[in-house]
Amino acid sequence: MTPESLPRILCVDDEQNVLDGLMRTLRTSFTVETALGGAAGLDKIRTKDPFAVIVSDYRMPHMSGAEFLAAAREIAPDSVRVLLTGQAGLDGAIAAVNEGHIFRFLTKPCPTDVLIKSLNSCVEQYRLVTSEKVLLGQTLHGSIKALTDVLALSNPDAFGRATRIRQMVSELMAECGTPDRWAVEVACMLSQIGCVALPPKVQEKLYKGELLNKEEMLMAERASQVTERLLVNIPRLEPVRDILRLHARRYAGDEKCADGIKGDAIPWGARALKIAIDFDYLNSHHDARDSLNVLCSREGWYDPAILKIFVDSHGGQDKDVRICDLRLREITVGMRFAEDVRSAKGVLLIAKGQEVTDSLLERLHNFYFATGVREPVRMAVPPRLLSPHSHHVELATTE
Repeated sequence: MTPESLPRILCVDDEQNVLDGLMRTLRTSFTVETALGGAAGLDKIRTKDPFAVIVSDYRMPHMSGAEFLAAAREIAPDSVRVLLTGQAGLDGAIAAVNEGHIFRFLTKPCPTDVLIKSLNSCVEQYRLVTSEKVLLGQTLHGSIKALTDVLALSNPDAFGRATRIRQMVSELMAECGTPDRWAVEVACMLSQIGCVALPPKVQEKLYKGELLNKEEMLMAERASQVTERLLVNIPRLEPVRDILRLHARRYAGDEKCADGIKGDAIPWGARALKIAIDFDYLNSHHDARDSLNVLCSREGWYDPAILKIFVDSHGGQDKDVRICDLRLREITVGMRFAEDVRSAKGVLLIAKGQEVTDSLLERLHNFYFATGVREPVRMAVPPRLLSPHSHHVELATTE
């Protein structure tokens, strides 16, 4: 193994001779950096490449080892933390471990073989943590993208709904300062995936907000079961599945609430997703103001705190946005489709509500040459994209 490929370790102590000893002991097995005191250690964590392991003495002036490692955890949460202590600091070291800030502590003096063995275990823990992130960031992301791509190709209606719903919930999360947004956004994009199992006529009625007969209602209910079966074998999606399983649940509970999960026990993402889905359904055949009034009239259906934020943000939202009829060549990234885009033969290509991205614009141009696109296209145009030299027809200002 070359020196560059050795695991990186940071050793922090207030005595230089101790640091020099650790360097001599560990440098054949690890790439070792040292810091004299907690402040210098934090500076190295901020400015250097990531460390697999951070080792600190417990008794240091100005900042104890436990305090230093707690601060290090905020800066580099993936780095594995080790506390070295003498017998005099044993009680404090045990308390630090029990508080969850320390992966392992070792007593001084620590035999070389025990120290190296322990640090190798820490490196393995670091690799486990970082490989989990690779799994989530690459493998899982790829699986989800494949599902949403299938939805976009097979059912533009459902994909358009999912896109609008994600946008609404993302705005809610920004307003509420919600952490852990990833699971909520994934749940939004996958909330309509079960629609692939519905006959086209039922999909069309759902999209238009038309009443379903008893058989069609049963089909729509089974669509959620299809979603569960599709997701059950994808690892690390438990929070997403919980959101999708409970998103239809009323906040105050109902006859279906046999498990007792209601109110704030329902995941935040599920509570927000219910509001967004119901609003999108209503808004497909009512104007926004009437749709908001219906939501507010449904006592006990929604989390009142989230609903208030949603109503406040959508009641006067986009007042400066212009609804314009544009030729295909005038459409640019950042605009939003104000109505469905259909081919010359009436086939739905892009559902209303989707924001124009580079890839979507390229797809629209491909449709234009392959099947034809009905022009002009009605677009919601933000003020920054309105051009005084454009020849488009401005229709109205959204209320």
